[in-house]
Amino acid sequence: MPSRTTAAGLLLIAAAACAAAADTSQERLTRWLDRIAQQQLQERSRQIAAVRNTADAARRQAWVRAKLLELNGGLPGYNGPLNAQTTGKIEHPGYVIEKLRFESSPGLYVTANLYRPAAPGKYPGVLLPLGHWEQGKVHMQRIAANLALKGFVALAYDPLGQGERQQIYDRRLGASLAGASVPQHIVAGGQSLLTGTSFARYRIHDGRRAIDYLVSRPEVDAERIGVTGCSGGGTLTTYIAALDPRVKVAAPACYMNSFQVLFAGSVGDSEQSLPGFLSSGLDQADYVELFAPKPWLMSSTEQDFFTPAGAKIVYEEARRWYELFGAGEKIKWVVGKGEHGTPLEVREAIYEWMIRWLKDGHGDPAEQPVEMHSPFELEVTPDRQVALLPGSRDIGDIIRADYEKRKNPGTEQQMMAALREWSPAPPSQPPAVRRGNATSSAGVDQEEIWIETDPGFEVRGVVLTAAGQGRRPGVVVVEASRAPSAAALELARGGAVVLALEPRGKPVEEENSFIGDWLSNTRALLVGRNLPGMRAFDIRRALDVLAARPDVDAARLRGAARGPAGVWLLMAAALDSRLGALWLDHTPYSLRVALENPLSRNLHDAALPGFVLHWDLEDLMRAIGPGRVLWSDPTDWVGVVTPLGNPYLYRAVDEQDDRFMRELLR
Repeated sequence: MPSRTTAAGLLLIAAAACAAAADTSQERLTRWLDRIAQQQLQERSRQIAAVRNTADAARRQAWVRAKLLELNGGLPGYNGPLNAQTTGKIEHPGYVIEKLRFESSPGLYVTANLYRPAAPGKYPGVLLPLGHWEQGKVHMQRIAANLALKGFVALAYDPLGQGERQQIYDRRLGASLAGASVPQHIVAGGQSLLTGTSFARYRIHDGRRAIDYLVSRPEVDAERIGVTGCSGGGTLTTYIAALDPRVKVAAPACYMNSFQVLFAGSVGDSEQSLPGFLSSGLDQADYVELFAPKPWLMSSTEQDFFTPAGAKIVYEEARRWYELFGAGEKIKWVVGKGEHGTPLEVREAIYEWMIRWLKDGHGDPAEQPVEMHSPFELEVTPDRQVALLPGSRDIGDIIRADYEKRKNPGTEQQMMAALREWSPAPPSQPPAVRRGNATSSAGVDQEEIWIETDPGFEVRGVVLTAAGQGRRPGVVVVEASRAPSAAALELARGGAVVLALEPRGKPVEEENSFIGDWLSNTRALLVGRNLPGMRAFDIRRALDVLAARPDVDAARLRGAARGPAGVWLLMAAALDSRLGALWLDHTPYSLRVALENPLSRNLHDAALPGFVLHWDLEDLMRAIGPGRVLWSDPTDWVGVVTPLGNPYLYRAVDEQDDRFMRELLR
């Protein structure tokens, strides 16, 4: 049949090819995942359109609640003593600030400031979870003080990793070894993923325990509880309100958005995007609809990265839902001026909403001037950090303790089934290959190729060959950059046909980073995919390309990788017996060890959800079989070479790669 491709079409194809070449691997992956996300969101829209009455709505609410709990891995069940202590007090005309702490779990201290009216009485309570402000609770003092002046008891608390709750704290530095709050969350997020849970569950638990404290106060009416917060505090407001029935009024700021807009942008850190959220048929409007018909105020700002366009999608869908309940007046959306935050018009909208629904409309929503305090004046602990309190535990300790309770050895057969779910078998036919630039340097010919590993998605590789005749070994070298490594070039000079494969997503982070390719992994998990599994799939498709070459001996296929990339290569070898030998260098020897140490580098590049509950990398080694894995200088998850003995190999001082490359090609 003659081709129907027009000249204009050819130009478009050529332009697309040039754009792909200029794109980063992460940008290509984001676009591809976004197409999957939008398909899932379209299917969800069809399901929402079928909700036509309150009975339909109630059925979906029950399903959504159960699904959210499942995706979080349940919520921590500890409801023991709070062991609350008040450590100080600041009195102002009309209101009092109490400095206090409590334990959300044994040894997990929460630092907080309580703002209450000076006059005795019974008042509504409002919880104020914080966004990602490094100094924590002090950033809510203007809103908290105004709520107290308007007849509320307001509790602002430090989230994990902020204010006086720095995790992985080092007294010598006076700071967290992991850096700012977001890296602390991402480190804990990777550990949570390993155990099959979400870091959000611990953040939600803190909030629910804060409500436990709030309703224990004699000044608080437990039947009149609201919650409001901005940014990451908007996230927590959304979660806590949806999952704690004690909350009667919610007002999240600068967070609510549809993933129709959000997915390719600011998906948020480890607690803000639940694994499997979109593939399960959810979007952020589900939180609002689960709360219905109780009062829900959404607020945005004009120039926020949580865009008004995305917020509008959530609002319009949720408004229809509220109207099904005959409660259209109980949902509202306001948009303030400026960038991310809570400008005056948003703050006053929050006051008005709380007064309207928790005080029967009795009160003035106009903001009053209040005295603003430094962080030091509002600190709770004597040494400024809960980590320095006797018996204090980090969230990593809590995650590890939860793992110890839940671990359950699995069989090799079960492990292989899990691997196939994360990295399904590729099609039997070789993938399409598009050829790019060809060069030659220092005796090695280099040809850029693009391999269509998944329909509509290409990964980049460089084929390296040196002069030689006959069929030679084929080696996939998983690279962390666009330029082939010295090892890849030496393997080609040593007589192999080498395919230097650029990983799907962002290459492994530089050594001083603790977060790795968390963003690609977060997006992949949202749509039900897994980054290490997809990368193992790409390796297997690269093997298909090598095996189809006339200069490659298909019976002598090999693989090589450094760092966390070795985990993807192990997965590929366990699933594909064609990989007759593989060389791992400076690859972490265990996933479980990431739970034993407080810090990790690039853990999200290898985080297999729930894997460590049943297996570890040694189980992958056994499944591959003896004699196939050459593992040099194994490390822990901060890159420190660890002496383990056989079967691991170690370099002598100043030794290079020659011994390992010879063994790989043997």
